Amino acid sequence: MKEAFFYKKLADDKVRCHLCPHQCVIAPGKVGVCGVRKNENGMLISLVYDKIIALHVDPIEKKPLFHVYPGSASLSIATGGCNFHCEFCQNYNISQFSNLNPDSLPGDEITPPEVVQLALKNKCRSIAYTYTEPTVYFELAYECAKIAHEKGLLNVFVTNGYINQEPLEMIQPYLDAANVDLKGFDEKFYQKVVGGKLSAVLDSLRFMKKLNIFIEVTTLVIPTINDSEAQLKEMAAFVKNELGVETPWHISRFYPHYKFTHLPPTPVKTIQRAREIGLEMGLRYVYMGNVVGNAGENTYCYQCGQLLIERYGFHVSKYNVKGGKCPACAAIIDGIGV
Repeated sequence: MKEAFFYKKLADDKVRCHLCPHQCVIAPGKVGVCGVRKNENGMLISLVYDKIIALHVDPIEKKPLFHVYPGSASLSIATGGCNFHCEFCQNYNISQFSNLNPDSLPGDEITPPEVVQLALKNKCRSIAYTYTEPTVYFELAYECAKIAHEKGLLNVFVTNGYINQEPLEMIQPYLDAANVDLKGFDEKFYQKVVGGKLSAVLDSLRFMKKLNIFIEVTTLVIPTINDSEAQLKEMAAFVKNELGVETPWHISRFYPHYKFTHLPPTPVKTIQRAREIGLEMGLRYVYMGNVVGNAGENTYCYQCGQLLIERYGFHVSKYNVKGGKCPACAAIIDGIGV
């Protein structure tokens, strides 16, 4: 257990957590929405600072981050807990453990220096804070990220974007990139199905852009929920106008999970149409996720159409970027280490 960052002591030994927009007021002995930040006698502590529940060496493409050292390996870690309660969560067994099994705190004790050493040992180019929600294990991510940068490693968040500005400012010197879920463009959907506010996520995306954190955006397209052309166009317009045409947008296919088993998988044609919308709106890079073996996995030059990076699933089978530029027309290809 470790004293948490970003909280204020209140009367009667209560505390208010300032890590994310929930701004939880937590009574002694209780936890916040995330299930992993607890009030112990008037002190807010992180229950998961050294409780890693998942640790794997993944292709960076699995995050998905297609424009951060393509083809490289990323040590991917997570603790339990999340500050959202998405009813379609693909990792609900670890993100929602406090609701499913509140008496059990899963995870193995691993220190930040040990995490970094594992990344170096496995020849990883980066550490990804992923699978659940890195915001809720901010203290662990921050300590790992500082040490990782000293050793020449990059740090990337795979996040729902539900984080306040002060934590982002604190970690910005060490956070190189983030893939942020934009789960829809409807406030009621966010409040009812996700458990948060869309407006706060949009504010976080804007602020990450301001801090020069490289952003890729992912949208899981769910049948009848967020798959209308109108909503897809709104998301594409936000990415273009607020984040920039150079921001990659990943359109991911939904498969039934958790409380959304009553819905069918997203039709591939819907994913194809969503990609078309993004390209029509002027985005340079729009990718199809959870649909293996399609042209939407590849990176093309936005200027001349040249095939630059060919992928099959998470595997890079062809790489044809020279010095960060298209070899055919010399257009600069956006990203880090591309």
